[in-house]
Amino acid sequence: MKINITKRNGSIEPLNLDKIHRVITWAAEGLDDVSVSEVELRSHLQFSEGMKTSDIHEIIIKSAADLISERAPDYQHLAARLAIFHLRKKAYGQYLPPSLYDHVTKLVDKGLYDKGLAEDYTKEEMDELGQYIVHDRDLSFSYAAVKQLEGKYLVQNRVTGRIYESPQFIYMLVPMSLFASYDKTVRVDFIKRFYDAASKFKISLPTPIMGGVRTPTRQFSSCVLIDVDDSLDSINASASSTVNYVSKRAGIGLNVGRIRAQGSLIRGGEAYHTGMIPFIKHFQSAVKSCSQGGLRGGAATLFYPLWHLEVESLLVLKNNRGVEENRARHLDYGVQINRLMYSRMIKGENITLFSPSDVPGLYEAFFSNQEEFEKLYVQYEQDESIRKKTVKAIDLFTQVAQERAQTGRIYIQNVDHCNAHSSFDPKKAPIYQSNLCLEITLPTKPLNSLDDENGEIALCTLSAFNLGALESLDELEELSDLLVRALDSLLTYQDYPMKAAMNASIGRRTLGVGITNLAYYLAKNYKRYSDGSGNRLMHRTMEAMQYYLLKASNNLAKEQGKCELFDETTYSKGILPIDTYKKELDLVCDEPLHYDWEALRKDIVEHGLRNSTLSSLMPCETSSQISNSTNGIEPPRGYISVKSSKDGILKQVVPGFKELKNNYELLWSIPNNKGYIELVAVMQKFVDQAISANTNYDPARFEDDRVPIKIVLQDLLTAYKLGVKTLYYHNTRDGANDNMDDEGCEGGACKL
Repeated sequence: MKINITKRNGSIEPLNLDKIHRVITWAAEGLDDVSVSEVELRSHLQFSEGMKTSDIHEIIIKSAADLISERAPDYQHLAARLAIFHLRKKAYGQYLPPSLYDHVTKLVDKGLYDKGLAEDYTKEEMDELGQYIVHDRDLSFSYAAVKQLEGKYLVQNRVTGRIYESPQFIYMLVPMSLFASYDKTVRVDFIKRFYDAASKFKISLPTPIMGGVRTPTRQFSSCVLIDVDDSLDSINASASSTVNYVSKRAGIGLNVGRIRAQGSLIRGGEAYHTGMIPFIKHFQSAVKSCSQGGLRGGAATLFYPLWHLEVESLLVLKNNRGVEENRARHLDYGVQINRLMYSRMIKGENITLFSPSDVPGLYEAFFSNQEEFEKLYVQYEQDESIRKKTVKAIDLFTQVAQERAQTGRIYIQNVDHCNAHSSFDPKKAPIYQSNLCLEITLPTKPLNSLDDENGEIALCTLSAFNLGALESLDELEELSDLLVRALDSLLTYQDYPMKAAMNASIGRRTLGVGITNLAYYLAKNYKRYSDGSGNRLMHRTMEAMQYYLLKASNNLAKEQGKCELFDETTYSKGILPIDTYKKELDLVCDEPLHYDWEALRKDIVEHGLRNSTLSSLMPCETSSQISNSTNGIEPPRGYISVKSSKDGILKQVVPGFKELKNNYELLWSIPNNKGYIELVAVMQKFVDQAISANTNYDPARFEDDRVPIKIVLQDLLTAYKLGVKTLYYHNTRDGANDNMDDEGCEGGACKL
């Protein structure tokens, strides 16, 4: 083939096929079931006169990626190595990266890195850390990982596409940024250990941290919870806050349940209230008004109680029927339920709907005091002077289940569990809402203005342990110490555009550490989701995780002091998650405790915790691709997942495919949700926040290919009975492509 190509500097020269052969051969070294000649043949067919060398590289990479299959999974690594080669050429003009000192100095001068990196570290420290970097770890990525790194994480000019760094610099510069304030005698050691944990995929970092830490941007909380009061001032302040945080890459949870219902009196009868829907549409506009730092679009979940007078109109806001005026389809919704609501359904009774403005004390009691709520609820039901509507409980729950099934995005928050099995004292700091992905449960207070110091915007900083990369649960002790230290430092390191967020974050210092790669972890331990065989393993695993996280935070409190609002936690009273879980769970899993909780309890009461919360289980959509893991706690749909992204379709093979293929339990082979829900409940026993847990339904398993609403409601009741706090997606198998995953919550926000 004799054609000319255009080099990066604009010069023209003949295409050198031998050079291409050498690069592909290098990338194929040590890989099984890959053919260099097959990649070359597919590539050559697409070459043409005058092509740019960068376009030729892209063709070669794509040709390798197209060959990824169950028969030849190693093409994902061949394509990845070719992509790393291309990426480094674009970033540095050569394959070998520059020294850490030269690289940091150059990018600080360009304004792309935080100037603190150059100011806080000496050349000697940078040279030592630079020599510690193992750039060959870039070659362990899968193709999907490299494309996600290019698309979301690597520092670049998002207009021109110019890339300025390669992946290992991220893993070194993140801990350098976060441990900069540590004493110089110890910080290099912490940085090296964190670098190893992150670059070896022992821990997984969220998008805001991977994409932002080391840059001049200093807002890294993945999740933002904003509480809205029943006033125009609060609604407008909340909408402005939403715009602010959407632009800074955060996922939004908005609690709108306090807003009075349509037809309520305003100013003593001077006017009628327009109801919730106009204000919900106002929030929708705020969420969609800007992108998240060029990384992804904004998204939010709005929360409201099942007993709100407008609930029947709110439940249909996302469906495709109706007109634009009475729909707000670009948001997701969380329906808040408690014991009394479920009880009314089980007993075949009614639910009475109220406007919160008409029933003093009811809304607050709904979250903080279930006995008081039931007392007030019955009292208001009997008060004929109060506007209300009575509906059959089963009809209302059926509508919830139908909308959840049809849209997939009507989520469930069991508010009594969120408060009773919480790290916060509901009398002092009740939980009113969750976030976009329903794993964050933190106290909030409504804003009445943008500079309202009495309001409370809750932020949570996330990370996760990669269970599949662990050789022993004992590793969690070291990893917990590193993560808690780093994430706690981030709370001080980052900027807070609003006082309500700063006061809450610095006062509570909330963290949410979760797990990812559970499906692989189960597979390599010969356990399954569906039959209960994984319950004991997960009990031991989650116990170890929460124990070591609490121990790490307790040790940090001994060094740096407990968080200011520690007295508002149940931990301050010596009450731990192992004390407040639903005891019905013991019938599912009676595994004993294996750690010295009593000694830890004593230490926590005496010295406190640096952090009010430590754990939450998030979806881990993008970060699972970076570490070539299965998503969060979810079973995979197929052995090869096909994920849509702005770079096109990305194929990713499940880890350990060759050895463990038969051990994996794929999503649609699981007969029902029972085993999965029980496994989630075991996890929830130890997690002090909540869990992004999905329910999944295959219509082909049922008569007339229709999932009975009775089955959906039974799953809601099972989850509630076992103490599960929240339910996220309702997935229905459509048969189109069982391997296809979407970006999920990553399309808007808070996932890792």
